[in-house]
Amino acid sequence: MRSIRPSVARGRERRAVLAATGIVAVLALTATGCNDSNASGDKPAATTSQGSDSGAKLPGDIADQLKKHGIDPDKWKNGAWKNWDKDDWLREAKDFVNPVIEGLWKPERMKSAKDPDKTIAAKDYSTDQGVSDPEPSPVKAQAEKTPYHENAAPVGKVFFDSPEGSMVCSGTVVKDPRNPGKSNLVWTAGHCVHAGSAGGWYRNIAFVPSYNDLGKSADALRNASQQEIAPYGTYWADWASTSNEWIDQGAESGGAGAPYDFAVLHMKPEQGTKSLEETVGNALEVDFSTPSVQSVGSMGAWGYPAAPPFDGLLMNKCLDRPGRLALNSTDPTMYRIGCTMTGGSSGGGWFRNDGGKTVLVSNTSIGPASNTWLAGPQLGQEAQQVFDTMSEKYGSR
Repeated sequence: MRSIRPSVARGRERRAVLAATGIVAVLALTATGCNDSNASGDKPAATTSQGSDSGAKLPGDIADQLKKHGIDPDKWKNGAWKNWDKDDWLREAKDFVNPVIEGLWKPERMKSAKDPDKTIAAKDYSTDQGVSDPEPSPVKAQAEKTPYHENAAPVGKVFFDSPEGSMVCSGTVVKDPRNPGKSNLVWTAGHCVHAGSAGGWYRNIAFVPSYNDLGKSADALRNASQQEIAPYGTYWADWASTSNEWIDQGAESGGAGAPYDFAVLHMKPEQGTKSLEETVGNALEVDFSTPSVQSVGSMGAWGYPAAPPFDGLLMNKCLDRPGRLALNSTDPTMYRIGCTMTGGSSGGGWFRNDGGKTVLVSNTSIGPASNTWLAGPQLGQEAQQVFDTMSEKYGSR
């Protein structure tokens, strides 16, 4: 099986199910916070060139964190972050460091970011391990309507740097119960922020809501401005949390750690002070009740698939009735839907309609190399603990 890392999705033809409108009706709220942010000046302006970090001081607490680990803050800002020596690669939960390098994520760098293709082979799972339902039929991914901020306002792209270069995933703005109306939390996959058992925290993690909001083609974006690519600015993670199981067991390929492949990011704008929820005008509640597949008529996965035949520029979605996928007899069972999305959709939110309200119930984690289905973790007690810890410690910042 392949891990969907920063790019994965697959779709299956489905019988009848919750009509797309069941989910889209809630997502398709006009973003009340973004339409007037331009006039108010709260909307981040286009960033300058990468050199704009010249002379900029890192915040004191971040500089102190770097120094604690024997890292020179100025050297880090000027390129030392590219050192991926194992001895210097921070991996423990308490060691996350992600200082803003203003202007680093320019349009061309975003467009060239690769999908960390995380696939899973048939040998990595079996229907006689735990409880698995028959493999779903592929569901063809559908392009989301534009502008994205009116149809899927909470969805965006997660960018980060790894030893293999610049990478891309998907993510979702989620509500913060301790900071109502002003959440800065983004839900994504663990493999989009941490390398798992073989490495540590990725670097330069950033989130761009409504990336390429008007759904323009590669040709139309050839000389795109920052405003066209990132209309609501770039947000940097000042803290990240994932499960201990992902840190200890996670792997680039196969199913190891996949049932715990989730993460929460606390974001701050590269420019400006407005919260992420206020900026995009919407955020989704996270559902930690792990609803049974029998009780759910349909689930939808949203994301930006980047591996062929997709190019990472357009937001797509798949809707299907979920089934169960068990990787072994001891780990939690995962949700699985048919979907043809590819790498880059990793980390993208899975939504369901709960009494007329759209809630996030999972995220894209793994899928086969054939790109016919996607699987995501059930968000239970472990996921809620990760989320609550983040909200309690950083939500009000």
